[in-house]
Amino acid sequence: MKARRWWGWPLVPLYAAGLAAQDGLRRVGALRTRKLQWPVVSVGSLSAGGAGKTPVVIALAELLRGRGWDIDVLTRGYGRGGRGVERVDSVAADAARRFGDEPVVIAQRAGVPVWVGADRFAAGVAAEAATEGPGSKSEGVPQRLKPQSGKSIYGTAEAVPLTKTDVPLTKSAVPSTKTDGSLARVHLLDDGFQHRRLARAADVVVVTEEDLDDALLPAGNRREPLTALRRADIVILREEERGRIEARVRARMREGAAIWTVRRTVEVPGAEGLSSNCGMVAFCGIARPEDFVDTLRTGGARVVDSIAFPDHHRYTAGDMRRLTESLRARAGDAFVTTEKDAVKLTPELRAQLEAAAPVLVAHLRVEFLDPKQAVRELEARLR
Repeated sequence: MKARRWWGWPLVPLYAAGLAAQDGLRRVGALRTRKLQWPVVSVGSLSAGGAGKTPVVIALAELLRGRGWDIDVLTRGYGRGGRGVERVDSVAADAARRFGDEPVVIAQRAGVPVWVGADRFAAGVAAEAATEGPGSKSEGVPQRLKPQSGKSIYGTAEAVPLTKTDVPLTKSAVPSTKTDGSLARVHLLDDGFQHRRLARAADVVVVTEEDLDDALLPAGNRREPLTALRRADIVILREEERGRIEARVRARMREGAAIWTVRRTVEVPGAEGLSSNCGMVAFCGIARPEDFVDTLRTGGARVVDSIAFPDHHRYTAGDMRRLTESLRARAGDAFVTTEKDAVKLTPELRAQLEAAAPVLVAHLRVEFLDPKQAVRELEARLR
């Protein structure tokens, strides 16, 4: 068991006791669970951040949308400046500050309505009330990057429309329909595993090797003990980790729950125009910055420096000066950051960096190794 904060060890028993007390209140019905009109698929994790939930939400939205489902996403919008329940306008001025960085990325990448609010039930009610028919309130379909072969981040990234997936409609897996014959809707609940006040049709949990060896809060970043995996309907493992951790994960899952495998790839549009020996200064404000840097290096990038900011960090002109100084000190050729960080760079802040070097944005994509299995098992639960 690894601790990130040694001072947190004495507080772990108190945190665990609080979790047990909440479970006891749920068993006796003292904590209320509310149900929306449309089914909810929760995507969450055991950890407080860094497991890769956002790319999975986007991948599920694409998969279900390709099958004809009408999708929206409900999310808290951590660190947002707005109040109450709002629908994300991803092209609004200072959208990341108002709605939160991750909701803006989901809206841009998935092309589905995204609703933010601390009360996810209220967000779901607003989403259902705003819907006049399948797709009537959807944003325009965005452009996305076609995955490249292999793991290299270099090469031409072709923009293609986001349309159907390669999973065919079959008799064994047909989307549910409303009484009027139109396809049913489904809410994707972002970071919802611990948000048990909202009923769901399926709990999808992203688990990493780091989660299994982490300590509970506040010593570590794990929100719940590993026994919480018994609540999961579907567990998602990374392709490169499944062989090492599948047995440990299955031992804690209930009978009948499924395991899916995902492949994570990173692309950096614009990198193909630079020298293969281009020196990059990587920066990010995410829960596991080392994962970002490792992924870049695995993809062939030469990272000359990496600067980590706190998760959900709001960038300032001083941060831009720090990055520019690092680039000059290490003779770097470009900056590279994540989508989540890029949406927080105002035009003024980005111009400050671009005056020194190009700013590249890494796109992390997730694909299911067996999308037919994912469709079959998920639609069975939604029916």
